[in-house]
Amino acid sequence: MLLRYFYDEKLAQASYMVGCQMTGEAIVIDPSRDIEGYLKEAAKEGLHIVATAETHIHADFVSGTREFAERFDTTAYLSDEGDADWKYEFAADIDAKLVTDGNRFKVGNVTFEVMHTPGHTPEHVSFLLYDRDQTVPMGIFTGDFVFVGDIGRPDLLEEAAGIQGTTAVGAKQMFESLKRFKALPDFVQVWPGHGAGSACGKALGAVPTTTVGYEKQTNWALQVEDETAFVKELTTDQPEPPNYFAMMKRVNKKGIVATPTLSKPRVAEATELETLVNTMQVVDTRSGKSFASGHVPGALNIPYNSKFVTWAGWLLDFDHDIAVIAEFRLLEEIQTDLQSIGLDRFVTLVDIADLSPEQLTEQYPDWSAEQAIEAAEAGEVVVLDVRNKTEWDAGHYEQAKRILLGKLSSRYKEIPVDRPIAVHCASGVRSRMAVSVLQSLGMKNVINIDGGYAALQPVLDRQALTEK
Repeated sequence: MLLRYFYDEKLAQASYMVGCQMTGEAIVIDPSRDIEGYLKEAAKEGLHIVATAETHIHADFVSGTREFAERFDTTAYLSDEGDADWKYEFAADIDAKLVTDGNRFKVGNVTFEVMHTPGHTPEHVSFLLYDRDQTVPMGIFTGDFVFVGDIGRPDLLEEAAGIQGTTAVGAKQMFESLKRFKALPDFVQVWPGHGAGSACGKALGAVPTTTVGYEKQTNWALQVEDETAFVKELTTDQPEPPNYFAMMKRVNKKGIVATPTLSKPRVAEATELETLVNTMQVVDTRSGKSFASGHVPGALNIPYNSKFVTWAGWLLDFDHDIAVIAEFRLLEEIQTDLQSIGLDRFVTLVDIADLSPEQLTEQYPDWSAEQAIEAAEAGEVVVLDVRNKTEWDAGHYEQAKRILLGKLSSRYKEIPVDRPIAVHCASGVRSRMAVSVLQSLGMKNVINIDGGYAALQPVLDRQALTEK
């Protein structure tokens, strides 16, 4: 048997390929949309991918299962658990095998057993792996059920998909599912669907794999024996889910077009930028400081780094065309990144090298923490905190108004406009994106607080000591 681990650092998403070297057959568990990596690895190992398996309808990335099925006639093993709202609508269009708790299937000489593990979502299943004729499993693919040091959150259906009243139900289901997990032998390996940085849990570990025994000893969720206490802990302080999660649920339920059918973005002249800003979403991928010193009015600033995909999902509209200002050499990589979360309307690229100073007519200033607090105390500015609730609860400026960066475009009218707006996050990265959002919405008198709350806190502490 062969096991290969694939990890997308930009989405903190793990997927796996299991192959039977005797028969040359392989299966991919929870494939991402870009399937080329699996195909290359299979070819290198002399394997033929004949199947995929999904632990659940994913909310944070586009699944590659439908593309595998349509391009290579693979069989898809899909959960048939959950009610009618949680069935794969595209199953009728491909070679799909609907599975429920206790079902077994084979790929070559490797056997998989389905274990229904609801809690994160109602239809969620895990896959126990048996090699050859083993009577005990060697491992379990847990998807978003059990992670290293954490478990899947139960609130996404309510927070992201808008299905009210599901959080408490999911938490109780998770409590019961974990009883089955704890009953597995300690030596069983655990292969989760996400790592550190994912919004699918509160505090996922950075180690890629673990064991049932280790999680029983160290994972907080497996230590709590009282259901009420467990539900309270699990449903408290979960991070706000990105806006695009709701779209991903719909996309992965219905299926999405294969990537080879999508056109390559057109490369436009920089002289077209004024027209582009008026007709589509324009994303400037330069650093926040470069953007601050001069940018095209109306553009959003989402720096091209490890968080680009997540923030694109937060800030971009799936229903409108997208133009990106970036280095030409990054065109294909950026397209792949955006497609990984279903942002398929990236149609135009403008090369950064073609920008002229005459086009970069809009700027914004940086203020020190001292400047911002002095102006705020004098009533001269509104302080806007764009951090998440957990950060806010850990410490904040009492006069600040908090609106999460990802919610600014829908809540910006709550911000007073009679004074300049001084924006901060934790360190100054998110606040620069927030300034670009506000400017694109027509709020031009905006300031970035350099250094964020890390710079503000010492000033506030000194102020508190002086007042005493």
